[in-house]
Amino acid sequence: MSAQLRPQAETFVPMSVADFDDVVRVEAGIYPFPWTHGNFADSLRSGYSCWVLRDGAGALQTYAIVMLALDEAHLLNLSVAREFQGSGLGWRTLEWVAQVSRGHGARTMLLEVRPSNPSAIRLYERYGFQRIGVRRNYYPAAEGREDAIVMRVSL
Repeated sequence: MSAQLRPQAETFVPMSVADFDDVVRVEAGIYPFPWTHGNFADSLRSGYSCWVLRDGAGALQTYAIVMLALDEAHLLNLSVAREFQGSGLGWRTLEWVAQVSRGHGARTMLLEVRPSNPSAIRLYERYGFQRIGVRRNYYPAAEGREDAIVMRVSL
């Protein structure tokens, strides 16, 4: 196949209002307590670093939202659509947001993750995140509230 005929590799692009319906649909399909349309709109309005990745057919594969402040990045949401999970897109998205964060002067990245999300914890630990604390009763849960594991990595 010649170089001209190869499909262009998918690239991350800034999230826009036009992405919200797909992002909210994916979010609702993978989390029992998903972010709402309003949460995504607030993130965009607040100037957070918001990214999406779609496949060649336009299907939303993954998205991420990072709050950048001084020399720290706070990863607020990194999600991979269910049909694309296990394909390395979580790692690719994490690499992308780390690169963007470094470009904005961040030296560390912080995140919270549910203890009931072992696949995310494994991804973050493989990337080099270390557990630095716990936020008690941070997340809504079926039986009240769930703690959050706080993790950080040097960029």
